[in-house]
Amino acid sequence: MIVLILISSVLLASISIIQFKNEAREYHQQRLEAKENTIREHINYILSTTTYPLTTRNLPLIFKDRIYELADIHNQEINIYGLNGKLLKSSKASFSIDKPAPPIPKFILKLVQSSIEKRYVDIKSVDGLRKRSSYTVIKDDKFKPLGILNLPYVEDDGFYENELQNFLIRLGQVYTFTLLIAFALAYFLSAYITQSLKTISDRITETSFNQRNEKIRLKANSREIDTLIKAYNKMVDELEESAAKLAQSEREEAWREMAKQVAHEIKNPLTPMRLTVQSFQRKFDPDDPDLKQKINDYSKTLIQQIDTMGAVASAFSNFASMPAQQNENLNVVSVVDLALDIFNEDFIKFQSDEKVIVAKMDRTQLIRVITNLVKNAIQAIPDEQPQKSVVVAIRRTDDWVKICVSDNGTGIAPQDAPRIFEPKFTTKSSGMGLGLGIIKNIIENYKGTITFETEVGKGTTFTVSLPLVHLNP
Repeated sequence: MIVLILISSVLLASISIIQFKNEAREYHQQRLEAKENTIREHINYILSTTTYPLTTRNLPLIFKDRIYELADIHNQEINIYGLNGKLLKSSKASFSIDKPAPPIPKFILKLVQSSIEKRYVDIKSVDGLRKRSSYTVIKDDKFKPLGILNLPYVEDDGFYENELQNFLIRLGQVYTFTLLIAFALAYFLSAYITQSLKTISDRITETSFNQRNEKIRLKANSREIDTLIKAYNKMVDELEESAAKLAQSEREEAWREMAKQVAHEIKNPLTPMRLTVQSFQRKFDPDDPDLKQKINDYSKTLIQQIDTMGAVASAFSNFASMPAQQNENLNVVSVVDLALDIFNEDFIKFQSDEKVIVAKMDRTQLIRVITNLVKNAIQAIPDEQPQKSVVVAIRRTDDWVKICVSDNGTGIAPQDAPRIFEPKFTTKSSGMGLGLGIIKNIIENYKGTITFETEVGKGTTFTVSLPLVHLNP
């Protein structure tokens, strides 16, 4: 809009300048013609009342004194030339020392004599001034040519230039005021429009497939922005619908995979149970003196497999019911020490430089985390390894409490490390691999993190980091 105003102002100024110049040109042309007509009528009157014979030679005598009267009356310099172009009489004062006036150029004489009106106006610029000179044939009452009337005229454009300057100043003031208004309107309009666009842009930037996106509740200030808002809101609806379908599909796929895994884990103990029962049926002998011992052995085998199935069911149940977040200020040192009391292994060591380090977490869930990590550490050490060590250490670091569970077991293979927290991934020969998935879920619910460092053949250290609670003294 501002560019259009500037262009229109330049065009208007240019057109105005051209118009003023054309008006000035027409004005001078008409003014010269009017003067010329009046002076010619006056000359014709003098010629009709003179007592001298009307000849070219007598023109200086006829206009000897009268030419000055004409010049004063009309305020115009008057020159009378002969038909050959030589000056006969001029109203301009001259002295004897002045050079004779130059004759009319021959080309002008030809133009005057060849024109129908026997008239020609010569226009030229001298020292920046535009000068007109009209040349008209003087005739007697019988239309016989006597001489040539010359009226020099200097165009004075001062009035028009002053008017043009005033007009351009007023035009500049008007357009300056218009530009100021346009700038103000453009600022407010752009702020009004860009505010809506910024809101839309921010929402689009924040839009994510993995979260619930809010629709834009904004009163549109233009049809285009209203269309953009409707398109965004429609996209949000479609995105939520797609996310819901994808989540449903992922849940179904996850449960299918989980069901397969559970079925597989349950089938593992069922096979030895079936073989044990079948063997018992085939070899059953009521008279066998070792019958009681054999029944005890068969029972132990069955109970072992039943316990395995129970463990599988418990692990699956624990994973299916994720822990609810509780806000409880705990002394992590004492809770971890309590959790280790259930273990009988003498190679488990507990270390803490402080007696009280407080974090916000559910007591049962913290015990669950420590128990799972220590169990994994124990199981990571081969039974045949002579020197076994599991160290649980607690320390304070900046605004975090760090619980480190270290073992000197076999470590985690590089190809298994990226999948160690996947719910159904396990490197053990038994179990469902749900422990670390549960632990990670619990810790992240309390804004914490879990990481690990491992070296094959030397052991692994899992580090749980939880936000500290600063108690007021």
